[in-house]
Amino acid sequence: MNLSRLHKKQMVFVFSYAHSMALPDDVKTAIVDTDKEAADLYLLQVTKGGDICVTQDHALASLLVAKGVIVLSPRGHLYKEEEMASMLDSRYLSQKARRAGKKTKGPKKFTEADRAMFNETFERILAKRESF
Repeated sequence: MNLSRLHKKQMVFVFSYAHSMALPDDVKTAIVDTDKEAADLYLLQVTKGGDICVTQDHALASLLVAKGVIVLSPRGHLYKEEEMASMLDSRYLSQKARRAGKKTKGPKKFTEADRAMFNETFERILAKRESF
């Protein structure tokens, strides 16, 4: 069963109108413009402390964590404020290397272990079995 439904939490998918999605009727959607940061800006405007957001964008995660939003990666990593500076620094150095023409490693292939870790961490968050 869907963990959000099990815990009676409203799920909201934020995406641009250029990406159509077939979602269950009980999932709320927020459709934004196609501008590069439109979804991020929307999330920054509407989220509040205690909300949960799933993203793999480290920059967005750092801004949301600072607001008190619980931020989880699709692989089940729970972002913490104390790690954000080093994550952003690593991101910056990788971008700088790519601009200089160097190859950098992309993300690892998403696995069933990643999915299991996400489900376990998300369940702990929803059941409030973890302090934030």
